[in-house]
Amino acid sequence: MIKVGLTGGMGSGKSTVSRRFAGYGALIVDADAIAREIVEPGQPALAELSERFGDDILNEDGSLNRAGLAAKAFTTAEDTAALNAITHPRIAERTAERFAQAGAADIVIHDMPLLIENGLTEDCDIVVVVHAPEDIRVQRLAEARGVDEDDARRRIAAQIDDEARFAAADVILDNSGSEEALLAQVDDLWNGRLLPMRDAVI
Repeated sequence: MIKVGLTGGMGSGKSTVSRRFAGYGALIVDADAIAREIVEPGQPALAELSERFGDDILNEDGSLNRAGLAAKAFTTAEDTAALNAITHPRIAERTAERFAQAGAADIVIHDMPLLIENGLTEDCDIVVVVHAPEDIRVQRLAEARGVDEDDARRRIAAQIDDEARFAAADVILDNSGSEEALLAQVDDLWNGRLLPMRDAVI
């Protein structure tokens, strides 16, 4: 198994890269998707969150009101720690389950925004960072997700900076141009580097 750490800031185009890898048959372990799964109705984490933060973090249908949870969970360091204590172990467990499903011939993409911040790069065979200048990322977030420009810049500023990402990267994919140009880089990486890495260990 070849484990690829895939990361990048908000609006960098990481999801586009992940979809291309999936199209090649890579096994995708999506940290954001797992984080959503463990708080779905019926999951123990959702019940614990409701008990800790109150029933008003739930929508009428019993699903999680993410904005409501955020308003309570990020108020104090103690509240944030409580949130993390409930969710992080389950995210780690679910992630480990996904990796355990991989076979020796699989290329596994760990799609994780906080890969570097959480100190997980050493566990990867190769770290891929998707990069685009901040102004381009802000524009994409506004157009694709309707994110307010000031909000987008605040959220980007709260993440680690480009220099830290570059320092951790084995490969940097430049997404300052067209989607076609980005996908061409992904194709080159898959065929020129990842497949040879995989073939060398099976």
